[in-house]
Amino acid sequence: MDRPKAYAEHRFIGDKRTQIAYDLDEDHDHDVINALVESEKVATFGPDTAAEARNRGYRIAKP
Repeated sequence: MDRPKAYAEHRFIGDKRTQIAYDLDEDHDHDVINALVESEKVATFGPDTAAEARNRGYRIAKP
């Protein structure tokens, strides 16, 4: 999947409403990712890893 332009430098983005993190290098539904970006309820993680997303209470979405 191509990363959304605003998040081109991030691999993981999270949905603040559901506490689910998406790995943009995996094959997720484009509509779900686009709706998340449009909602502006996006969290990014530093360092940009799955471990950091989980550390902040996010669950990693399965493709």
